[in-house]
Amino acid sequence: MKAATSLPVVTIVGRPNVGKSTLFNRLVGGRRAIVHDEPGVTRDRLYATVEWKGRAFTLGDTGGLEPGAESGLAAQVLTQVRQAVQEAALVIFVVDAREGLTPLDEEIARLLRHDVHARIVVAPNKVDRPSHETLASEFFRMGFEEVCPVSAEHGLGVAELCDVIVEALPPAEVVPEQKAIRVAVVGRPNVGKSSLVNGLLGQERVIVSEQPGTTRDAIDTPFTYNDTPYILIDTAGLRSRSKVQQPLERFSVVRALKAIERSDVAVILLDAKEGITDQDAKIAAFVQDAGCGAILVANKWDLMPSGVDARQQFTLQVRERLRHLDYAPVAFVSALTGSDVPTLFPLVQTVAQSRSHRVPTPQLNELIGDAVQKYPPPAHGKRPVRFHYATQAASLPPTFLLFVSDPRGVRVAYRRYLVNQLRAAYGFVGAPIRLVLKGKRAQ
Repeated sequence: MKAATSLPVVTIVGRPNVGKSTLFNRLVGGRRAIVHDEPGVTRDRLYATVEWKGRAFTLGDTGGLEPGAESGLAAQVLTQVRQAVQEAALVIFVVDAREGLTPLDEEIARLLRHDVHARIVVAPNKVDRPSHETLASEFFRMGFEEVCPVSAEHGLGVAELCDVIVEALPPAEVVPEQKAIRVAVVGRPNVGKSSLVNGLLGQERVIVSEQPGTTRDAIDTPFTYNDTPYILIDTAGLRSRSKVQQPLERFSVVRALKAIERSDVAVILLDAKEGITDQDAKIAAFVQDAGCGAILVANKWDLMPSGVDARQQFTLQVRERLRHLDYAPVAFVSALTGSDVPTLFPLVQTVAQSRSHRVPTPQLNELIGDAVQKYPPPAHGKRPVRFHYATQAASLPPTFLLFVSDPRGVRVAYRRYLVNQLRAAYGFVGAPIRLVLKGKRAQ
């Protein structure tokens, strides 16, 4: 696999709670990273494209760095940060100007000098007034040439920092642009979402832990597989609303739902051992309402009986509990062992293509005409319901506009019949189909 972008990478690093995510949001121009007073909110790498004075670069946010961490989440964050700085063309080392130079800052500086070959810019943060700029002077002691004081919260000094960034960046490589397939991995907490993301990427790109709720942000990862570009989005686990109590978790849930809305395909991860739960059904319903494609993936299949019968039984359970997603293909994987994980790529491509497919208007009218002739709709009152004209109004998802004599007479069962005729003729694997009926007299 290779990176799907040729833009140079700029990585933000620093100890916990110095304002890295606030600076990330300021540079990106929106609230992309979760910002909270609790230290250690950002755990995985988060990326976004930034443009300044005609130069574009990929900006990466990282978790709070604790160089001495040997186990637990802090150690995994350290591993993530080490990987992030290795791919960076420039590193922004954020420190807290109010607190001054700390022993942890000096330890991080030693790590960066040892591990990083890229240019390093120190950004003393929380310099909220011009008179506070003298607070940044002591950070020259760390030995880095460039020190740019900023206030990420208020925007002071950010333009000067951007000037330094673009002047230091290598020339961007020009490559033909190809639209990436956006894939969101969603599901309940602890069903294996981050493990699946790492399995798809072939590396430990996101932190994996048995502790539920490890992933807090929606993490975008661009990559290429078999010459097809993807953006893979790992999301926070979606619990029932009654169980979400902490404000930070509510932020995470909102980000996960927005990630679904901006995705082409949602991979809905199910725990094969636990079976289908009510929360799985709620997540599936949200995916359908969002209009993105869907794939149902039974994870932890290595813990289940082998053979075709077991898969058939689980598929029956899925179809019974998740009837509204009867069009979504079902796959069986083990994210932990990697078994059958690569088989998801052709499925994702098929679903993405189905979601964007358009049916020519003459073919659509012929299909609807044949369907109505074969099985006419029940009369509404004393008058028959007549179909006059059909056209595909949109794709993403496929949306069909049908002009009929009386839309009230086309009942839910008959709409389902028409949708099934469309699927039988054109597939639309994993894609929701929407019918919009409007009253119109024959012309």
